[in-house]
Amino acid sequence: QVQLVESGGGLVQAGGSLRLSCAASGSGFRLNDMGWYRQGKQQRELVAVVTRALTTTYADSVKGRFTISRDNAKNTVYLQMNSLKPEDTAVYYCTADKNGFGFDTWGQGTQVTVSS
Repeated sequence: QVQLVESGGGLVQAGGSLRLSCAASGSGFRLNDMGWYRQGKQQRELVAVVTRALTTTYADSVKGRFTISRDNAKNTVYLQMNSLKPEDTAVYYCTADKNGFGFDTWGQGTQVTVSS
């Protein structure tokens, strides 16, 4: 069994930065794609994805401001968030594809609040 644990959320002013981390723990696993979703007041959005080969994709709403990265040796994925806006306020969830059929493992979520 794999567990994902996020950290790094918090309260920041508009224009500021935060860095989220998500560490996977367990035994006998090899994670494929890893990513971040966010759940705001109205919708859930896939924010960014990074493959095991380190290819990245982003939602249009965060392109140029957020950067996803991962350390395969540490089974950790990061989300560097710059130029934060109030509309980035959400609970951010780390997710991973463990079995090769899509995202099937989720963290508990971390709150990000951006004040105007």
